[in-house]
Amino acid sequence: MEKAILAGGCFWCTEAVFQRVKGVEKVRSGFCGGHIKNPAYREVVTQRTGHAEAVEITFDSSVVSFKELLMVFFATHDPTTLNRQGHDVGTHYRSAVFYLNESQKQATLEYIEHLTATKVFENPIVTDVAPATAFYPADAIHDDYYNNNRQQGYCQYVIDPKVKKLMTSFKELAKDED
Repeated sequence: MEKAILAGGCFWCTEAVFQRVKGVEKVRSGFCGGHIKNPAYREVVTQRTGHAEAVEITFDSSVVSFKELLMVFFATHDPTTLNRQGHDVGTHYRSAVFYLNESQKQATLEYIEHLTATKVFENPIVTDVAPATAFYPADAIHDDYYNNNRQQGYCQYVIDPKVKKLMTSFKELAKDED
């Protein structure tokens, strides 16, 4: 098993998408990229800790590659908005790839270069590509949030479209729906 740490805005959104990707064994919501140990959610949202809401993905690279995870990641959030995703605003909502090794760093830089060269996005990609710092899991209330709260407005209006995009644009990578 391999790991990846990705920050695509609200971790509820990113978790919901990657839980549905074949080869992904586990997705944990948490915080990465900051400068204090064991930050609490209430500290992170003040934007003083430097952390981003992120997910730690445990995946089987014989089923899904890191590059395929990047493809899903860049397609299911807006990597062109600095420190925001939709109405979620703040440095903790930044787009980031926290690489765990040189191979992940190179794959990310090459994929961003490809997206830029092929003009996939109208605006420049502002995704931070940085070495992973300690990953701190969020409180248990954030685990499996979308699956446990689908009737909530945020889930319906913000997360549902991201999950639907995975299921339509990346059918071959999506797990069968229950």
